[in-house]
Amino acid sequence: MTDKGKDTLQKDHNGLTEEEFLAAYEPGDYLRPSVATDMVIFTVTDAEEENYRKLARKELRILLIKRGAHPYLGSWALPGGFVRPTETTEEAAARELREETGVDKVYLEQLYTFSNPDRDPRTWVMSCSYMALIDSSRVQIEAGDDAAQAAWFQTSFCKIEQEDRRELWELTLFHKETALRALIEKETGRPFSECKILDSGGLAFDHARILACGYERLRGKLSYTDLALHLMPEYFTLTQLQQVYEVVLDREFPAAAFRRKAAPMVTETDCYTENEGHRPSRLYRKNEG
Repeated sequence: MTDKGKDTLQKDHNGLTEEEFLAAYEPGDYLRPSVATDMVIFTVTDAEEENYRKLARKELRILLIKRGAHPYLGSWALPGGFVRPTETTEEAAARELREETGVDKVYLEQLYTFSNPDRDPRTWVMSCSYMALIDSSRVQIEAGDDAAQAAWFQTSFCKIEQEDRRELWELTLFHKETALRALIEKETGRPFSECKILDSGGLAFDHARILACGYERLRGKLSYTDLALHLMPEYFTLTQLQQVYEVVLDREFPAAAFRRKAAPMVTETDCYTENEGHRPSRLYRKNEG
């Protein structure tokens, strides 16, 4: 008899074997939360420039959906949905990503599980959040079943005040005539998963906190990984890659220092930019080695 077979014949303090225990088990005896996935989907786009000879600025954008159903009807929210009984949370996140953006097989990373009992007015809903990084040239967005529309919002996240161990951060999101501004307070040295939302700025649920966690993860990993390359097309210039680092981290880098930093991450090609109104630049690609 296998060890597992022996274990199942053991009896508990009620005199039940494992088989007898499972046959009598009532899942409804315990409160169970619903489980959802919420997606922080980042991409980088070129800003529109009137002068085609001028190098286009980069803009960091996040996908939001305008809710077409209660609760938070008409508010902007992160794309996401409930996990189906046949799915893992990662499978649900990949499905939601595919349904909202039309892309698959992109960088996907779990952020944090948000489980505050009052985070959703409907019932107890835990959110297993994910971060995705997408090359904007691959994306075609579509609003999901509970969304009135979907849009890429230009975004920034910065600390605007610090007093003793208290920090005040502002999350801003812009799309056409819509402007959202959330205020977030956190203790210095503590993660954004523990922050307090002072003003949601029109974002639904606790999505301002989830967005802050996404920013924290993306910025943190850029210092020691090649994560930014998941935001790039197959071929790019080093200047374009530097712009992505600068727009995400909200600071400038000396060109020579950045090239040294980028050297281990990229491979030089024999291709150059064309028809961009300025001197052709050499193209690079991600180092697969």
